[in-house]
Amino acid sequence: MKRLIPLVFAGLIASTGGVAANDDAAETLAPLQADEINLNDFLWVARPIVVFADTPADPRFIEQMTLLAARPKDLAERDVVVIVDTDPSARSELRQTLRPRGYMMALVGKDGGVKLRKPSPWSVREITRQIDKMPLRQDEIRLKKAVGG
Repeated sequence: MKRLIPLVFAGLIASTGGVAANDDAAETLAPLQADEINLNDFLWVARPIVVFADTPADPRFIEQMTLLAARPKDLAERDVVVIVDTDPSARSELRQTLRPRGYMMALVGKDGGVKLRKPSPWSVREITRQIDKMPLRQDEIRLKKAVGG
């Protein structure tokens, strides 16, 4: 797991850098599998969105992943990492911590706290509005304006 995290962060940095350098760059959503993920690895670095379902064929899961994949640039701007768990029998650490029942989407803040739990899919616009209301995100926005970016 420790080897996976630097790759994830390198991917985040590369994708964000690519967006800054070329707005026409093709962004793609690359969700991580929950079986080897520890939320503490993302503290103060990224905002995990964890999408749970009892099967990858769950229509709500498919809809949520489609919604997230439609606007990856907006997620990357907010340091969002998407994690999926569609195998309840694996009993991942995330599943034991967040305790979903069937489908659930959870947004975890950079501070490690669960900021949002939803039993139905949410659009990227709704998710980013919630993120943009967070105090840490407000600080990030102010800092970006102060630096001139």
